[in-house]
Amino acid sequence: MSYRIETDLLGEKKIFANVYWGIHTQRALENFSISGKVVALELVRAMALVKKAACLTNQKLGFLESQKSAAIVQACGEIIEGKLDQYFPLDALQGGAGTSTNMNVNEVIANRAIEILGGTKGEYSLVHPIEEVNKHQSTNDVYPTALKIAVLFLLKDLSGAVAELQGAFQSKEKEFHAVVKIGRTEMQDAVPMTLGQEFSAFAEAFSRDRWRVFKCEERIRTVNIGGSAIGTGLTAPKEYIFGVIEQIQQLSGLGICRAENVVDATANMDAFVEVFAILKAHAVNLVKVADDLRLLSMLGEIHLPQLQAGSSIMPGKVNPVMLEAVIQVGIKVMVDEQVVSQAASRGTLQINEFLPLLADVILNDLKVLHSINKLFTAHVQEIKADAVKCRENLDRSTSIVTAFIPQIGYEKCEQLIKQYDPANGTVRDFLIVHLGQELVDKILSVQNLTALGYRVS
Repeated sequence: MSYRIETDLLGEKKIFANVYWGIHTQRALENFSISGKVVALELVRAMALVKKAACLTNQKLGFLESQKSAAIVQACGEIIEGKLDQYFPLDALQGGAGTSTNMNVNEVIANRAIEILGGTKGEYSLVHPIEEVNKHQSTNDVYPTALKIAVLFLLKDLSGAVAELQGAFQSKEKEFHAVVKIGRTEMQDAVPMTLGQEFSAFAEAFSRDRWRVFKCEERIRTVNIGGSAIGTGLTAPKEYIFGVIEQIQQLSGLGICRAENVVDATANMDAFVEVFAILKAHAVNLVKVADDLRLLSMLGEIHLPQLQAGSSIMPGKVNPVMLEAVIQVGIKVMVDEQVVSQAASRGTLQINEFLPLLADVILNDLKVLHSINKLFTAHVQEIKADAVKCRENLDRSTSIVTAFIPQIGYEKCEQLIKQYDPANGTVRDFLIVHLGQELVDKILSVQNLTALGYRVS
């Protein structure tokens, strides 16, 4: 293997000649071998977008010559397109508030731009990673801005996936509208309803999630780019500060804007906590609904798609594995909210040193939530109702007597329940004997059970 030698404040270091990163990245590789997870590529690409915007702004203002700027812009574009993914190997967990990641991006852009200009990697007299790629920037304004951009793109994806999940449940709500069943509270029979009504509640929960996720953009659309080290804009020209945000808007297509108080936007990361709380609310609904579907499947009232053999010892056993996966994702997100809260709260004075941890958690969980919503949607679309089993469970439940309270009163209903003997048939048959076929059919009809309230006359 051939090497090149690079130098920094701490001395010299050998770097493989064929890689695009430089000495800062190499030191971080050696320092932070921790989790085995690399920095999310969504963050890297968002950071390249910010660098591209900064480069275009600096070139427009005369701080970068056009040929050099064109090479930097091309290098940024290649990163955004995913052509240089292999050159971002840093561990997601790293000290330094994200400086290692920022320098990794700076060095890859610089070395690729040098190559485009006909130079050799490490020939920083052609394009310098700090003096030119990072010109008028700091990790402390680039990293939070890029993180918000990455989160916004993933939120858009998640919003669409939640909308599809909502639609799947709404479709089943219509499909199951005439399937009469018994409702349940506290794991016991309650009063009659339809399976369609049950699925409508699932759909409505995800409808709220969809709206919450969609509205998340408002919480993190303000960024601190141009604030430099602590939000005061020191070392950055005023024209650059206002110009770079316009470039980012054009390149990203996102409705982002510069924060009114950039010192605040640099120091405080509570907006991410607010966003993650919304993700937690969605996780809660995922767990609750998936658990309910498992119960309905166990009761035989619905049939889930059969995905795989469920046991290595019990032949013929098929488990609700997709629902279990949904629940596991939900649990992970709910627990991760604490990590995000802790990371956001531990920032000190004008910076948050723990953004790498926060970034890793929120970006990973957004991707996992998107994936599980897609899988859950496909699963729900294949759920089948067992109308016979639903009716059977309904007819055998003493709780259906509750539906007759408006006609015969609470005490009469209570007396009927005391008289009922399961050995003599279903509750429905018993009620027919005592109340008549016509009244029982009317009260336990789909029309009556799905009406809001009952008619007085």
